[in-house]
Amino acid sequence: MNTTTAAELVFVPAPAAGHLFSAVELAKQLVTHDQRLSVTICVTTMLTAGFKAAIDPTADDSSVASRIRLIDLPIVKLPPNTNPSETLPYILEASSASIKKIASDIIRRRTESSGFVIDMFCTRMIDVAGELGVPCYVFYTSGANFLGFMLHLQALRDEGKLGDLAEMKDNEFEMAIPSLEKPLTCKCLPSAVVEKDWLPLLIDNTRRLREVRGIAVNSFLELEPHAIDFLSTGGIIPPVYPVGPILNLKAVQGNEEVMEWLDNQPAASVVFLCFGSMGSFGKEQVTEIAVALERCGQRFLWSLRRSPEAGEVGPPSEYGNFDEAPLPAGFLDRVSGIGKVIGWAPQTAVLRHVAVGGFVSHCGWNSVLESIWFGVPVGAWPMYAEQQLNAFQLVEELGLAEEIKMDYRWDGGMMVTAEEIEGGIRRLMAAENDEGRKRKTVKEVSEMSKKALTEGGSSCSSLSRFIQDVIDNIS
Repeated sequence: MNTTTAAELVFVPAPAAGHLFSAVELAKQLVTHDQRLSVTICVTTMLTAGFKAAIDPTADDSSVASRIRLIDLPIVKLPPNTNPSETLPYILEASSASIKKIASDIIRRRTESSGFVIDMFCTRMIDVAGELGVPCYVFYTSGANFLGFMLHLQALRDEGKLGDLAEMKDNEFEMAIPSLEKPLTCKCLPSAVVEKDWLPLLIDNTRRLREVRGIAVNSFLELEPHAIDFLSTGGIIPPVYPVGPILNLKAVQGNEEVMEWLDNQPAASVVFLCFGSMGSFGKEQVTEIAVALERCGQRFLWSLRRSPEAGEVGPPSEYGNFDEAPLPAGFLDRVSGIGKVIGWAPQTAVLRHVAVGGFVSHCGWNSVLESIWFGVPVGAWPMYAEQQLNAFQLVEELGLAEEIKMDYRWDGGMMVTAEEIEGGIRRLMAAENDEGRKRKTVKEVSEMSKKALTEGGSSCSSLSRFIQDVIDNIS
């Protein structure tokens, strides 16, 4: 292997926790795999000290860390009352001059070549790469199925054949999606495409993917063979490289109490409820979850966080004391022998614990890949973004999950009843469920996910092809 750094890549991740985690991990994979590469990551969001520690590449092998650097861009102040769908385009537009200067400085000070690797939502940076005369690649942090789904919607939209998805989302009609083997029930259309403010942005981003040199997807061939085959035939888009699972599996410190509690539980006996960095519920839904957990008598670990106040936009916060939480009177005392309610959860540390036998999840793609990696079956309860499609894929297409409520929408005023939650948890945790085939299937796919990253594995080979494509195009 050539040990001389030959190319520096400029990464532009979206300003969201999951996207930044994945971008840093991909950078580590690239520089570990090929010593000719180095990476500069442009960070467009303010990071807490804890978050910076979690993604810090200098904590790893020094030869790797020395070839990855994070650059904090000036924080962009949004105008008052900015529509959420306009936030990312505004940040990227305001940051483009800084990103262009960083890339220009790299080009000037190095004799080696450069290129861009941008997030799936950062296609505005294709223009910056073009102005500098360097190639641009995309890192698609969702799965291959969602990429295929969006390409299909974009084609229908361009042909004038795309109906009103907002009107279709509440019916039982089915749509044929080329990246899915089974027809998609319209009730499981992802929230991102049924919201009229978001659909044009997503369609435009998807259309621009055709302008890049290649697309690295955070998935692996054994998980999504049908979708990857669809994306790889017919020349509909540039080459697609499934390089996943790209995961940050670093153990998070400060969770000793949670780990000690799990240490005292039997193997595969605990259901873990956690709904991502943005996931929270109102009073009535919290009550339904609590009633379900108490009724089913299942050991549980529940990450419960305070929803933003009405009219506020942002992530959930922590309860100072769970007596403040909208739980039924006496709930914490009654379940003290079998359950534990916590705030923010160290998700990967919990999922890797032998006591955890099921994961009630919002089905964000990073959480899906983590559950597969650790061999933990999922109870599918999507909330926003593309999560309904992920849930449909896990339950109906792959058989890796049980349904809690596949068509749930966070902002739709929907209530999941205690009966639905209890039934889903019982099915998820039943060892004899479907003669144990589902749990066995999850374990088998878990092994495939690990093998994919080893030398000769499907994703390792795909990463090599991606790197060679980069080197060839930027030379």
